Amino acid sequence: MAMSVGGGPGGIKSDINVTPLVDVMLVLLIIMMIVAPLLQQGVSVALPIARNSVDKPDTQDQTVLAIDAQGRLFLNTVPIAAGDLSDRVLDVLESKNDRIVIIKADQDAAYGAVMDAMDELRASGIEDMALITDPAPDEEGGA
Repeated sequence: MAMSVGGGPGGIKSDINVTPLVDVMLVLLIIMMIVAPLLQQGVSVALPIARNSVDKPDTQDQTVLAIDAQGRLFLNTVPIAAGDLSDRVLDVLESKNDRIVIIKADQDAAYGAVMDAMDELRASGIEDMALITDPAPDEEGGA
């Protein structure tokens, strides 16, 4: 097996060796598959389970208020004080067409903490709120 360096009877060889390109693309694909779920994690809350829930697609332009089990508030994964909630939410919603706040409350969060947050949102003029839940597992043993 001889290697052709061009200039011989066959002329210049213009084939592209795609093996390194494929190797690099596979490595990048694996890195993206590992990193993508970590970027979408947000605040870690154990959502309550509901049987009559509708799937809502995740988009990056949602305004999400998370309430953890200790009652701490996070607006789009940024911790905030309870007194600053209305000002911070209005600042975030100022540039958005959708004035919907999605509430992700931990199942162990106090009911009062969730209601206090909802009351503060209503007092600031936000009427459209959604509560996020996990779907219930199927009765037949499925997930």
